Amino acid sequence: MNHNNYCIVCRYSAAKQSVTLHTDLGDIKIEIYCELVPRTAENFLAHCASGYYDGCLIHRNIKGFITQMGDPTGTGKGGESIWGGYFPDEFDITLKHNARGVVSMANQGPDTNGSQFFITYGKAPHLDRKNTIFGRVIDGFDTLEALEKTPVKGKKHRPEIEIRIRSITIHANPIADTANLNT
Repeated sequence: MNHNNYCIVCRYSAAKQSVTLHTDLGDIKIEIYCELVPRTAENFLAHCASGYYDGCLIHRNIKGFITQMGDPTGTGKGGESIWGGYFPDEFDITLKHNARGVVSMANQGPDTNGSQFFITYGKAPHLDRKNTIFGRVIDGFDTLEALEKTPVKGKKHRPEIEIRIRSITIHANPIADTANLNT
């Protein structure tokens, strides 16, 4: 399925979308907010479907704050949108960085969304309306905990061991089977 098909699914379907990130430490299932942030959802789902994120390092890990991934170069400086370059922010007033497991686009300032994203380890209200929220973790909090406990090195907070997204499974309904991540 190409990214145009995900645009149709996200914008015109009442069905919920979710994905499972299969990492070296376990699985994390994420509900995607297609109706609230359609362009961001389209970008993320198209990258998932194309295998763009397969093999990406989890390149930044700050205990109590975030874990960041989605850069195919592994440096934290790469990645682009499905349209090439950056795309604009999308904010919905109902979406806040108010819990563990909020999934947002990483950026370098306003309207600089590419492919990188992060998952929060806790509340981060200072990121509201600065980073586009496009999902939330619905299963795999044990994996998120294992990530948070991973030792890091240096000022860039890189995990001491390589942890990668191995693959991603795309699901149609995130609530249908949260107990079995292999659907």
